[in-house]
Amino acid sequence: MRRQLCCGLLLVSIVLTSVVQARTHHAAPLKSSTQLLVVTTLDWTAVEGGLQRYERSTRHGQWRAVGAPISIVVGKNGLGWGEGLVIKEELLIRSASDPVKKEGDGKAPAGIFRFSTAFGYAPQRQSGWRMPYLSLAKSVECVDDTNSKFYNQIVDRDQVAPDWNSSEHMLRPDELYRLGLVINHNARPSQPGGGSCIFMHIWLGPGRGTVGCTAMPAERLESILAWLNPVKKPLLVQLPVAQYQRLQKAWKLPILSQALKQ
Repeated sequence: MRRQLCCGLLLVSIVLTSVVQARTHHAAPLKSSTQLLVVTTLDWTAVEGGLQRYERSTRHGQWRAVGAPISIVVGKNGLGWGEGLVIKEELLIRSASDPVKKEGDGKAPAGIFRFSTAFGYAPQRQSGWRMPYLSLAKSVECVDDTNSKFYNQIVDRDQVAPDWNSSEHMLRPDELYRLGLVINHNARPSQPGGGSCIFMHIWLGPGRGTVGCTAMPAERLESILAWLNPVKKPLLVQLPVAQYQRLQKAWKLPILSQALKQ
């Protein structure tokens, strides 16, 4: 009986420790970052929104805005909670009525996300860029087939054994991916059906939503790519305004300017 009791107490202790660690982690998801991209929209269904860059000198410093706000578009069906640095199932984060990002739903992911690599049509990254860079070729694809072992990965079909029936060719004739940045959504590891191939890329124009990415004018995206520094552990915060303001204090987010509230 004593052994069973001890085991039970140990299990409870482990569970409580895990919960406390999870809450501690998610209470300060920005603690290691000194560069931040904040994207906000009016609500879950809005297509247009704004982006503001922020930086701070130390991990405990105050965030300050960098440059002017940038007009952006998100998914053609708005935003839905995605898989990033915070667990969307936590009740304090996600309300029962909030939408959740799924494969093919036309929503961009909401939450906090890391970036992995920049990409583009040029054979090498531009001078001054510091993010890792992938030069796109005709054989480079992003796999969105949920049954593939390469789901949610950018791969060169000439270098692997293709097992997918659906993918996105990265070298597009419309040049939307002439400049881009991979958002680490649903990447730990990828959950089939959770959403794939989420980027920042060049837009088609104001009001023209994407299939799930965040897009903007080419010159604005280029300025972001020149500014990002992986040493500063840049993050993307992407939320509707109401959710951002509700989580601002707990996550120690920058105070939104009026431009990002509209």
